[in-house]
Amino acid sequence: MSEYFKRTPLGEEIFFSSVRDPKFKHNSITVNFLIPLEEEKAAGRAVIPFLLCRGSRQHPDFTQLEQTLCRLYGADLDGDVSQYGEYQILSCSISSVDDRFALDGEAITDRCARLLGEIVLDPRIEDGAFPEEEVRLERQNLMDTIEAEVNEKRTYAINQCRREMSRGTRLAVNKYGTVKAAGAITPQSAARDYRELTSAARVEIIFVGCGDPEPVRQVFEGLFAGIRRQPVRHAPQPLAEQAGDPRRKVEHMDVVQSKLVLGMRPGALPDKRAIDAVRLMAYLYGGAPFALLFQNVREKMSLCYYCAARFDPSAGILMVDTGLEQSKRQQAETAILDQLGAIARGDFEAETLEAAKLAYTNSLGSVGDSLGAVENWCMTRILEGANYSPEDEAADIRAITAREVAQAAGRATLDTVYFLTGKEGTSHE
Repeated sequence: MSEYFKRTPLGEEIFFSSVRDPKFKHNSITVNFLIPLEEEKAAGRAVIPFLLCRGSRQHPDFTQLEQTLCRLYGADLDGDVSQYGEYQILSCSISSVDDRFALDGEAITDRCARLLGEIVLDPRIEDGAFPEEEVRLERQNLMDTIEAEVNEKRTYAINQCRREMSRGTRLAVNKYGTVKAAGAITPQSAARDYRELTSAARVEIIFVGCGDPEPVRQVFEGLFAGIRRQPVRHAPQPLAEQAGDPRRKVEHMDVVQSKLVLGMRPGALPDKRAIDAVRLMAYLYGGAPFALLFQNVREKMSLCYYCAARFDPSAGILMVDTGLEQSKRQQAETAILDQLGAIARGDFEAETLEAAKLAYTNSLGSVGDSLGAVENWCMTRILEGANYSPEDEAADIRAITAREVAQAAGRATLDTVYFLTGKEGTSHE
C-alpha cells in the first residue's frame, strides 16, 4: 500500500499531515486536539472550539474577525466536536481559495494558517477568563445541543444502545458532556480547560488542498514551539469481543414509531482483513437497498419502516436499528437475527455479495470529491495508526471472500437490545 498522506512530527505529540490534490481550488487547514473522554470534563472541553472561533486577542470581536475573513476571499472558520473510540476531538478549521486564484499573488494560504494559529493559540483570555458574554452564548448553545439529541429519536435510540453497551467505559461518555456540566461552565473554568487542553492533548494538524503544505507546516511548527506541553499518554481499553447474556432495556416516550436497536459484538478482529470482512458483511446485512435486512425484514415480511446495519470498529460494535410498530417488536428481532444467521451459513447469492462490494467501493470513490471527506479519511486512518488510500481500501474489500463474510457473521454475538416505544398504557399503532 502506498502512503495516502504525509505525516511529520512538529513537537511532543504534535503532528502535521497533508494531502495535496490539484483538482481542488481551495485549501483546508484543521487543528485537532485529541483528549481521552472524561464524564466530568467533556462539556467544559466541548465548548472550547466555539469560543476560540469567536475571536482572538488581535481580533477581539466577531465583526473584526469577519472582516479579516472577508479580506481572505471569504475564508470559512469553523469549530467542531467529534468522537473516535475513547477520544474526544476538538477542532478548529479554516478553508479558503488557493493562492493561485488570488489577485496580485497574495499569500492567502499562509495568512489563513497564521490566522488559525492565532485563533487556536492566542484566544481572548484576560485575567484568567474568557469574555463573559461569549461564554454565556456558547454555554447555552452547548446545552441546547445536548438536549436536542432526544428530538431525533432514531439517533437517540442508537446512542442509548451504544451507551448501554459501553457502560463504565469512556466509550459511554457523550462527546458534548451533560447538561448539568455544561450549565456549570464559567469564563474562568473555560480558560482553565483551554490551558489544560493545549498542554495535555495530542495535536493533529491536517492540510488538504491543491496548494503547497510546506509553508503551513512551518507556520505551525513555529507557533507550537513556544507552547509548554505535558501531553497525556493514553492507552485505550481493549474492546469487548464477545457478548455475555444479552441485556435488554426498554424506554418509554411519547413516540409514534417505536425504535428497536440490536447491539452486537463482532468477535476477535486481529488484523485489517478481519475488520474489512465485518465491514463488508455489515453492508451485505443492512447497508444498502439490496441488503438482506431491507429485502427480507422490510420488504417481504413488512415488519418495519426501515432497517439498517452499521459497524463501528473504533467501539467494537455491530449495530442494527429499525423503526417499527410496537406490536412487531419480537417478530422483527427474531427476523433480524435470522438474517445474520443466514449470512453465517453462507445463504446469500454471489450476485448480492458482488453488489455489496460494488456499492461499498463506489462509496469509497467519493472520498476524494471534497476537502472535508479527505480530511475525515486522514483523521480516521491516523487514529487507526494506519496510512492507506480509499483505493487501497477498495482493493482490500474486493479481495474479501464469501467464506470470510460468513465467518464474520458467525462470530457476531448479541450484546444489548434497546427498545424505545410509547408510554406505558398508550398505543400509537
